[in-house]
Amino acid sequence: MPKSSHDVGFFYRESFYDKSYRSLIKICHKTSSNMVSYLFYFIDYLPLMNDQTPNTADLDTDFISVGLTAINTEQEALALLKNELDERFVQACQAILACRGRVVVTGMGKSGHIGRKIAATLASTGTPAFFMHPGEAGHGDLGMLVQGDVLIAISNSGQSDEIKMLIPVVKQLGIPLISISRDRRGFLPKSANIALTLGNFEEACPLGLAPTSSTTATLALGDALAVALLHARGFTSNDFALSHPAGALGRKLLTRVKDVMHTENLPVVRADTSLDKALLVMTGGRLGLAVVVDEQDDVVGIFTDGDLRRKLADNVSLSAPMSTLMTKHPKHTTGEMRASDALTLMNECAISQLLVLNKGRLEGVISIHDLLKAGVS
Repeated sequence: MPKSSHDVGFFYRESFYDKSYRSLIKICHKTSSNMVSYLFYFIDYLPLMNDQTPNTADLDTDFISVGLTAINTEQEALALLKNELDERFVQACQAILACRGRVVVTGMGKSGHIGRKIAATLASTGTPAFFMHPGEAGHGDLGMLVQGDVLIAISNSGQSDEIKMLIPVVKQLGIPLISISRDRRGFLPKSANIALTLGNFEEACPLGLAPTSSTTATLALGDALAVALLHARGFTSNDFALSHPAGALGRKLLTRVKDVMHTENLPVVRADTSLDKALLVMTGGRLGLAVVVDEQDDVVGIFTDGDLRRKLADNVSLSAPMSTLMTKHPKHTTGEMRASDALTLMNECAISQLLVLNKGRLEGVISIHDLLKAGVS
């Protein structure tokens, strides 16, 4: 006998899966009146529940065709966006460049997600920026916004209640407001100092409801702002590296030749050193080469394992001086060069080692194996 709603549910499912109304009646006779009422409540409600069950997916859908249509729709939105870039875009860039504080980006829902990405892109390309949630801003987080900042508010309709609530305070603080919306008709663009618009286009969503084309266009506009500002600031890859210290990108941008080069027990010989003596120095250095210097310790050449094999094949005398065997004007770099650039140089010149010089004198030696071991690529 069922003693709880869980038990009733079990018997209920048993009865209906067997499509046996008689078994359900038997259950009712064995249960209390409350349980009977509970069962028949579900019996009455079952048709409504079935009506709300989602339709079975259409497996015959041409997924590729639908996907291409969505992409084409968003491409059309981006084409319309290009027509919206005018003097207002220039004014927005100038306002951000003149900003002595931070750029604060806000937006609700999907616009908020896009706003977070825009803020992150700005911050990593030389424009201090962060995202402020408009809902939380109305409950204290608006204190993040101070005089000297610039606010970028995103709302496709221009009517987001959470953002509208913030406008009076923004105006009172005298903070420049840049809006991003579909057109200029909403409350937000009418309140903004600079109203950037996306254009009138269709969403890729066939229902015209889910933000698709509009979020793509907003993201592209944010990227356009970031790239334009990057150019205006003269932002370089060295600047970029300072905000990306982690991971493979950080290693590529921040690791210098001086960080991985060999500096101890360097195999150095004079130009008049004989080959047999140079071989002893090469063996002790364990770098597969000897660096040849003159009387002033300026580097004048290099002699590698490869050179040795070729010379021995030519029956060169072991007493021959290095000045007649070395490769003159060897490829070299400086300790300040990026390790990734040194790797590129080695690949271009088809060599596996580089000398590191400072005003013509040897500072170190770096090999392709050192770079790969350090995770530079």
